[in-house]
Amino acid sequence: MTFTPHSAQHANLGCDTHVHVIGPLATNAMVADRHYTPGPASCLDLKAHLARQNLGRVVIIQPSVYGTDNSCLLAALSELGPMACGIAVLDRNISSLELRQLDAQGIRGIRLNFESSANQSIEQLQEALSFWAARIHGLGWHIQVYAPFAVTAACDTCIANVSVPVVLDHFALWPAPSQTPQAQKRMFELFEAGHIYIKLSASYRQTQLEPSQLTALAHRLLSMRPDRLLWASDWPHTNREPGVHALSVSRYREIGSQQLLHEKAAWLETATQQQCVLIDNPQQLYGFETT
Repeated sequence: MTFTPHSAQHANLGCDTHVHVIGPLATNAMVADRHYTPGPASCLDLKAHLARQNLGRVVIIQPSVYGTDNSCLLAALSELGPMACGIAVLDRNISSLELRQLDAQGIRGIRLNFESSANQSIEQLQEALSFWAARIHGLGWHIQVYAPFAVTAACDTCIANVSVPVVLDHFALWPAPSQTPQAQKRMFELFEAGHIYIKLSASYRQTQLEPSQLTALAHRLLSMRPDRLLWASDWPHTNREPGVHALSVSRYREIGSQQLLHEKAAWLETATQQQCVLIDNPQQLYGFETT
């Protein structure tokens, strides 16, 4: 089964909520202590990807390789205009004025990336959630979390009490059904109560779940809170190639457009689900223009 939009509106307003733009290394410096080095992935490449997915809106996520230097992200937002918004990684010393300037440039949230650095500190994630929620509350932003499932689940009370929405990347890195049942119960409760959004994305990062289990999880989440789900491709599919030095370029994963279309159709089976997850939810969360 393949995914096709149900109307021209779908193609114009559907949103891929998780992509990266990578500039040429010569003009876009990466942090020295990065864990891998991706090759260029331009706005032109991104537009071609969106066309293949029948989507017209996009959320660009700051990748770990740029640290808190969001210049490549901001340049992409400027080039793409109102079809795009961004999620930044920020230094704690950023001023309130600088935050407002980022908001005017299309930033709609911040990312806490614990997974890429293998950070499993529950205390640090709780502290970061509370700190940034206080800083960004007045902007209408949200916090996007990429962290091990058990770490996120252990922060359930903190997440339930922060004053901004919390978005979990890549199926929240959900474990196998037999693993950590209490943590899964807490995560389902958080989701059903509307405290978190979950991105249906990056099936290739779900090492604990078979494709059929991932589809079943998507359908269960849809049955609970369809208004708290987002879809994303994770384009251009960054990868740490085994045996490749961190400062040498690792090739992107070969994830074909048809695979993404097939997964999208399998996870979002009805026109109503597609409208909700691809258009309505991103519209509300990211504040895209309505016309």
